[in-house]
Amino acid sequence: MAKDRSFASKVAKGAKEAAKCPKCGEVKNTVLVVASEKNESKNSWKFKEKIVHVCKCNENEVYG
Repeated sequence: MAKDRSFASKVAKGAKEAAKCPKCGEVKNTVLVVASEKNESKNSWKFKEKIVHVCKCNENEVYG
């Protein structure tokens, strides 16, 4: 049987790993960050997906 590769399963896995931030003590939220990058050699765009745990400590870096 194949593995479940849905977004919900990835978030559930990430939620298990991130409980509370050791610095601020706040519960971390799991967010999917999608960034678009242009490939100059092929003149095309690609998307980079990354799952990030956000709390008050790194909120400005992720959202800003």
